[in-house]
Amino acid sequence: MFGIPMTFRFLARSPARSLAVLAAIALPLSPPLSLPAIAQQGTLAQVQRHLRATQTMTAAFEQTDRAGKTLGGTLTLKKPGKVRFQYEKGVPLLIVGDGSSLWFIDYSVRQVSRWPVRNSPLSILLDPDRDISGIARVVPTGNPRVLSIEAHDPKRPEFGRITMVFARNPAAPGGLMMQGWVAIDSQNNRTRVRLSNQRFNAPVSDRTFRWNDPRKTGGRP
Repeated sequence: MFGIPMTFRFLARSPARSLAVLAAIALPLSPPLSLPAIAQQGTLAQVQRHLRATQTMTAAFEQTDRAGKTLGGTLTLKKPGKVRFQYEKGVPLLIVGDGSSLWFIDYSVRQVSRWPVRNSPLSILLDPDRDISGIARVVPTGNPRVLSIEAHDPKRPEFGRITMVFARNPAAPGGLMMQGWVAIDSQNNRTRVRLSNQRFNAPVSDRTFRWNDPRKTGGRP
């Protein structure tokens, strides 16, 4: 129904899997090489500056699961803790962060699940005070204009891994433009999302992060 990839059918039933489908990358992952410690620290510091300088972001996203099925939509982000993944017309799914919780809503079955923002990989994007130095490492790309950062919390392996990809762009916050990210869940399922038409630090109303609860109204996103 609605051409929804099988992975999305677990959104409301499995928050950990839900986080894994929020994945994206513009380029293939590089081989697991390492950089000198000084280069690692400098690159992570630049990414940290970008994340802290990005107070709001809107973008179009294209999300592809491991079976090659793709969905599109609009991403809206506002710190701290607010995000909305609005899927294209005909897809009965919605993901919203309201500042403290992530909500996974499947309107086709009127099912809602909740996940704390602070315990999710998305907290890297949504928490301006989050220090990534202890959980992230630089993955070389072979392209000096592209940065790739892999984040993984060894204390919370159920969240899997998330790899963010940035292009150097002096007009973007911190000199970096986020291209997307790729997520691999604890069962090694990979999903990718590609961002385009990114816009930073424009005003975003808090009303953007409201949603209709299908358990009460049968409403749509």
